Parts: sequence; structure tokens; C-alpha cells
Amino acid sequence: MTALRICFVGDAIMRGVDDTVHLGWPERLCTKARKEGHEVTLCNLAVRRRTTAEIARRWRAECEARLAFDVPGALIFAFGVNDMACDADALFRASPARSEITARKIIEEAAAWKPVLWIGPAPVAERITAEAAAHGLEPAYHDKRLTMLAPAYGAIAEDLGVPFLDLYAALAGEERWAQCLEAGDGVYPDGDGYGLIAEIIGQWPAWRSWLDGGVKS
Repeated sequence: MTALRICFVGDAIMRGVDDTVHLGWPERLCTKARKEGHEVTLCNLAVRRRTTAEIARRWRAECEARLAFDVPGALIFAFGVNDMACDADALFRASPARSEITARKIIEEAAAWKPVLWIGPAPVAERITAEAAAHGLEPAYHDKRLTMLAPAYGAIAEDLGVPFLDLYAALAGEERWAQCLEAGDGVYPDGDGYGLIAEIIGQWPAWRSWLDGGVKS
């Protein structure tokens, strides 16, 4: 049995927005771990619409307040969708270059402090772009931008020696995910979509190594 307290830091997909049972994927992931006999404590610190810059300003203080010294602690990060979104007159809320620089800073500092897993951004529905164009509007969220950001994040993770799960690659073209986005609002899935994310992460060797091998922090 592994005893572990985990801080989940990210944006709305990690928060579980539009999940009618208010679990999201972190709670589903940790519930399964607890059913397997692991003593996993969840601290979901995700906040809707937060960019990497906004996360960078707050993650350390919020995690330090929750990770006690008597229990092994770890960190899971997931962000990026909001960086690639438009905001008012700005083409990006955070440019790809700025997003990569800030992400590296966050993950590098975090990995020097505690064990870290990094989850890449999930795809959003193409119809978000199409519907905006039909009304002469710039779409708030861009799926194609994420096809560039996810590999860039992966390269940073490899350079830092941090396990990275390319959630975009895992979900792109997945019919079940597309259906879950349609059942949601095109950016956030329904509960089944969060369940799918939890399934993918739950089978990830890096996550399994935390549970099966234990974590020292």
C-alpha cells in the first residue's frame, strides 16, 4: 500500500468543469487508487481559465500549505489550453514561446522540490472554431494550436527528466472523446469524458510506478 498526498495544479479540465457529479478526472483517478488499497489524499488546486503565468504565481504557496512533512507528497500539473485561447484583442492569452518558458520554469522548480507528473492539454472540438467563423468571430479556443503546444511541452519534460503524458495524442481521433465533447460544450467534456481521462492516466506507467513503487519526497 502506498500513502501519498497529491496536489493537482491546473485549469478547468483538471477542475472538472461541467461534470454533473462534480468529480472531474483527479477524483476518479484517486478513487480507483483508494479502491486498490492505496492511501491517496487528493488536493485539487485547479482553477478555471488560468494560464501558465497565473499558475506560476500561486502554485508553490498553495501546495506548500497542503503537503505535510509526515506524509509523502507529490505534484501533478495540467495546463495550456487557456494559453492558446484568444482574450479580447489578444491573439493569444500567452504566446507559444511565453507558454513554453513559463511551463519550464514551473516544472523545473516543482521537480526540484517534489516528485512531479505532467499531463498535456486535451483536444477541444473543431466545431468551436467553425461556429465562431460562421458568426464572424475569432474563436476563443483553438484545437490546432494545441497540436503544436503539446509536443513542445513534451520536449521540455524530456529535457527536465519529468514524466509527461501527451493527452492530446491519446485523445485526438478518439470517437468516445469526440462524443464526450459534443455532450459537453466542446471545450469541457461530460462526466464520461473525465472518466476517459482518468482511465488513460490510471494506466500510465508513470502513475502506476507511484502507486506500485511508492513515492519518496
